[in-house]
Amino acid sequence: MGRPASEAEARALASAVRLRILRVCLDEALTNKEIAERLGLNPASTLHHVRRLVAAGFLAPQPERRGARGAREVPYRATGKSWTLDVHEPGRQPSRAMLEAFLADIAQVEAPAAEVGLYRLGLRLTAPELADFRRRLEELLDEYVTRGPSPGGLPYSVFVAVHPDASRRP
Repeated sequence: MGRPASEAEARALASAVRLRILRVCLDEALTNKEIAERLGLNPASTLHHVRRLVAAGFLAPQPERRGARGAREVPYRATGKSWTLDVHEPGRQPSRAMLEAFLADIAQVEAPAAEVGLYRLGLRLTAPELADFRRRLEELLDEYVTRGPSPGGLPYSVFVAVHPDASRRP
């Protein structure tokens, strides 16, 4: 994980809507209206979230363009900054925003079951084994983040959660 997030950065990432906005602006710059349409949101509330993300450095405005009716439009693109931060605070419950964003995103998937990989695994690990497991997961994810998108590749998302299994504890 990267540096600890500032309070403003952590607050900006504590919203499922803002996490979803970052995802849709990952590959291409989108206007507020386009973001709202893709996510099925109200453009006014979307603009509020876009402004929070811009202020925290997670979205970057791109050069203005003219819309279909000649109106001035500002597209926004995700900066990738969120991947470089550690937003977990010791002693606090993890933010539910990431889980809520995942559930909202997966609800929009209309792909055949073969294209959606869901995996659930119960493990019993020592503290050093858990640390190694997490390190290896982070290395794998970092590898794919740093290599960038494949030309002609299709967009996919990955959600991974490693958590204590309270239901299996004595």
